Amino acid sequence: MSKIYHAERLRNGRYSESGQIYLITAVTHQRQCFFKDWRVGRLLVHQLRDAQTQGLVKSLAWVVMPDHFHWLVELRDSALEELALRVKSHTARNVNKALGRSGKFWQRGFHDRAIRYEEDLQSVARYIVANPVRAGLVRRVQDYPLWDARWV
Repeated sequence: MSKIYHAERLRNGRYSESGQIYLITAVTHQRQCFFKDWRVGRLLVHQLRDAQTQGLVKSLAWVVMPDHFHWLVELRDSALEELALRVKSHTARNVNKALGRSGKFWQRGFHDRAIRYEEDLQSVARYIVANPVRAGLVRRVQDYPLWDARWV
């Protein structure tokens, strides 16, 4: 089974429910490290925050890594696919413009996982924001500029 076919099958039947908490992950095209420069990463951060301002989600935690992001959200007034498409397309347009480039920016699709209420959300959030430490980018979470969590 090809990777593309498998990814499309994963989207079949994707269900999003208002009030449900999801962990969303999206990866840049060919894992290019566009967000290694924190100023470029802030363009993505702006889109994450804008989605909350617009009432589409309640952001619980996020981290922008050099080539991907993780975002823990409570879905509000948006379908999951629409939310991901909006954030990815606006970010691609803004980053491409800022870098004077064109072409593909994100890998196709995104990964999502519904979080059961039995799970400890603070533990999930801590795991998300500790990504830069596990990746060896910094020694302490506080030293990384592209993360936030509701509990901090």
